Amino acid sequence: MAGVVARSLNMAVRTASRRGIHVSAAVRGDHDMTDPIEHATGVEKYELLAKQAGNDDPFFLKSYSRGAATKEEPCIVNAMDTFRLVGCVCHEDDTIIKWMWLCEGAPKRCACGYWFSLKVHPAPEKFAMPL
Repeated sequence: MAGVVARSLNMAVRTASRRGIHVSAAVRGDHDMTDPIEHATGVEKYELLAKQAGNDDPFFLKSYSRGAATKEEPCIVNAMDTFRLVGCVCHEDDTIIKWMWLCEGAPKRCACGYWFSLKVHPAPEKFAMPL
């Protein structure tokens, strides 16, 4: 009986190991993928075209240093709307971000004493996005 079980297990291992491997994509190494800009549409294509033109932050998402940020010369925060949520790391060794809402035309002071002002830029038209 033990020989029959061992023989059937041996057959199961042999049939499982005979499966073929499909490698046609690896064989055709002479073909490259096309440019991703050709396949992108809408917001993704807008962002790729802006980066290609030299604007690496078309939606104002990168963080930056606030500088002096006094009441006379506040730190300018760019936005594509009339309001934006802004986070301030008051001291370099802080682990907490202090959040505040900025509105167009109303400079705001953080708890640490730095001033912020909002600068509104026109957003791209939804129906004028590149195809």
